[in-house]
Amino acid sequence: MTVIDISPSVMQFLLAFIVVAPLLGALAALLPAPPGLTGKNPDQAVLRHGVTVTGAVLVAAIVLAAGFDHDQPATMQATTDISWIPALDVRIHLGIDGISLPLLVLTALLTFLCALYSYFKLPAGPSPKAFVALVLVLESGTLATFAVLDLLLFFLAFEMVLIPMYFLIARWGGDQRQAAAWKFILYTLLGSVVMLLGLLLIGLKSGTFDMVALATDNGRGLTTSVQVIAVLAIGLGLAVKTPMWPLHSWLPDAHTAAPTVGSVLLAGVLLKMGTYGFVRILLPVAPDGMRTFAPYLAAFAVVGIVYGSLACLALARTGAKGDLKRLIAYSSVGHMGFVLLGIATMTPTGVNGALFANIAHGLITGLLFFLVGAIKDRYGTADLDTLAGATGAALYGRAPRLGALLAFAAVASLGLPGLAGFWGEMLTLFGAYSPAEGLSRPAFRTFMAIGAFGTLLTAAYMLIVVRRVCMGEHAPHSRLSPEEQAPQTTNGPEPSGAAGSQPSGSAGPRTATTPQLADIHPYEAVAWTPLAALTVVAGLWPAVLLGLTDPAVQQLLAGGKS
Repeated sequence: MTVIDISPSVMQFLLAFIVVAPLLGALAALLPAPPGLTGKNPDQAVLRHGVTVTGAVLVAAIVLAAGFDHDQPATMQATTDISWIPALDVRIHLGIDGISLPLLVLTALLTFLCALYSYFKLPAGPSPKAFVALVLVLESGTLATFAVLDLLLFFLAFEMVLIPMYFLIARWGGDQRQAAAWKFILYTLLGSVVMLLGLLLIGLKSGTFDMVALATDNGRGLTTSVQVIAVLAIGLGLAVKTPMWPLHSWLPDAHTAAPTVGSVLLAGVLLKMGTYGFVRILLPVAPDGMRTFAPYLAAFAVVGIVYGSLACLALARTGAKGDLKRLIAYSSVGHMGFVLLGIATMTPTGVNGALFANIAHGLITGLLFFLVGAIKDRYGTADLDTLAGATGAALYGRAPRLGALLAFAAVASLGLPGLAGFWGEMLTLFGAYSPAEGLSRPAFRTFMAIGAFGTLLTAAYMLIVVRRVCMGEHAPHSRLSPEEQAPQTTNGPEPSGAAGSQPSGSAGPRTATTPQLADIHPYEAVAWTPLAALTVVAGLWPAVLLGLTDPAVQQLLAGGKS
């Protein structure tokens, strides 16, 4: 069943366009704007160009999804297979199935929303031309990662995103951006070198780099020792990008220093590339190797769940001077732990849960980073103690719509039933209760219990954040200094986004109305509404997504057999 009837050749063109158009758009962004299209100034023209290109890619992705045959989601569709390097049997092989299609659409959506947001709120930094070009190269590399079906092309696309993200952090980031950018690039490059060795090992030992043929063979052409070595090498590279504890330490620094759109793309898109590699390559190509390492992967996953939650609780406590962006970054370590746990179960239930949690994390954490960026613009800081203040008139009293949306995103992140965050976590825990044959059931049930405990910790720190940032908090009167005890007056609303604006609650008793912050701007509403709406839709109708992924996962785990 398809929403609209599209011929195979048009589907092929759409997928190729989705992958190539951002790259061509990046080259065009560096050229002078044609006469008559410069608008008020060249900067506005290049930003409009970014919105146009990412918008066209999003429209193409939606049309591709509408033309996708939902009755056969396990079949590769819109395929292109052209010989590229005959000596190595490397082919330009593209295609999508029920696993890759949701990630493709999510990437196109988030990149478009980031381009639209940047049109109105460009981060401080060098030339807008370079900014737009880097975002488009990043989009092209990410989309290619989810669309290619050749191991070497997968590696090239996987690496293509590193340099753009490095420069987005290093040139448009905040404090400590150089150190964070270097840490990001070094961690991911070192992981990628090891991953390349594993990919070459599989290709040379099996005689092909074609991912569809390798998945159909299901590891029968590889000895167990080769599979174990390949899973260790490839898994390390993928685990860095995911990121898996203890290879996660680059992530909090990168998120804290990155500009808002950089954090959205990093959390919503780039982290998914690592977990996608586990599902697309390691599970079907090296099942015996995965079975060997699955208990260790699950153990690291649940440690990451608890560790990320405890780190968030430490940052959220009063007086810790915790950064809200850093807290959400640590929460990503915990949420991606659930994804890895689902993959480690090697069951359809667990892997479907992992894929659902992937999409839910992209929607919810993307929204959270948008919101934190807006809060930082208004207050001039993301410090939790400053945001909470001492008067009880934080976001709910100063920007109520912004506060309500932050509370919505927080409860979605903690896994409230009826929202997208719930289903992925629940399915991964169900998968851990009854793992694949050959895996220790007592061990995985222990991991399930630890993961369930992690959900309680997640709820704890998210509710603390909502209480402090949205409601504020009262400081004991005895702790106030003489200056703080002096009555305050206000001469009208303070300007939003001013770095020096005084945060709500930075002083004691009030004798005038609390100064208001700018609430949600129209362009912010346009950028954030799709993420909030899809969070609700995915939570209320999970079958829409699971109907795509489940047949593809069943076939993938069965080695190409339905």
